[in-house]
Amino acid sequence: MSTAPRPSSVDADKVCVLFTPLHGRIEAVAKGVRRTRSHLAGHVEPLTRSRFLLAKARSLDIITQAETIDAFPALHDDLDRLSRGLYAAELVDRFTDSAADGTRLYQHLLDTLHRVETADSPDLPLRWFEMRLLDDQGYRPQLQQCVRCESPLRPDGNAFSVPAGGVACPECRTGLIGRPLSGRAFKLLRFLQTAPYEQSAQVRIDAGLGRELEGHLRGAVELALDQEVRAARFVEVVRSTSADVHNGKRAAAPFVERRAQGED
Repeated sequence: MSTAPRPSSVDADKVCVLFTPLHGRIEAVAKGVRRTRSHLAGHVEPLTRSRFLLAKARSLDIITQAETIDAFPALHDDLDRLSRGLYAAELVDRFTDSAADGTRLYQHLLDTLHRVETADSPDLPLRWFEMRLLDDQGYRPQLQQCVRCESPLRPDGNAFSVPAGGVACPECRTGLIGRPLSGRAFKLLRFLQTAPYEQSAQVRIDAGLGRELEGHLRGAVELALDQEVRAARFVEVVRSTSADVHNGKRAAAPFVERRAQGED
């Protein structure tokens, strides 16, 4: 699966990041893919699941053949869903190494892209995916016991402390770097941590609760990565633009003007 492009020293070539179930993350060159008549062009687009034939080379492997298995058309046709798909792909790109068995993570990513493509809300599949990713990579948030005193947690009055690795109880939250955690968000985080997606998808989440969950889990992800997720900013811009359009505002005009001036 192609997850992200990389700069290439040759204008017509593109270095592609491929995520595979058996060999993890692979960087390979698509020769001449930027030319109009390239037979590889449509198969190496980001968020495209394809079957590749690679030729071994001294530095980067070379993509010689490609066949698209799933282009995720509904994902690419909807900017809201596309932004969430790119966010999921960036997480996989940042968390994985080359030559590593990525079978479990590959399946999680594939399932998440299909869910983002079809779910009523594209955000819930991401929250479930973030929780699985943190768990699989060894950064499972502590949600059952206080991160300080280790007493069982009750729903109300807690704080989510990303540096401490989970939830602090009302007595221990003072002095910790963290954010208030509502009772609803606390219950839902615990549910997402253990429930299969099919059960999680039945939960209806309002906008306020969704943003709270997003803030807590994104903080945990970015601490694990020790850097910001670039696609998160894109998600915010798309969400803001969609809200403005829904409210009758013309928020998309600046983007159109910049593109017209060649300032992509």
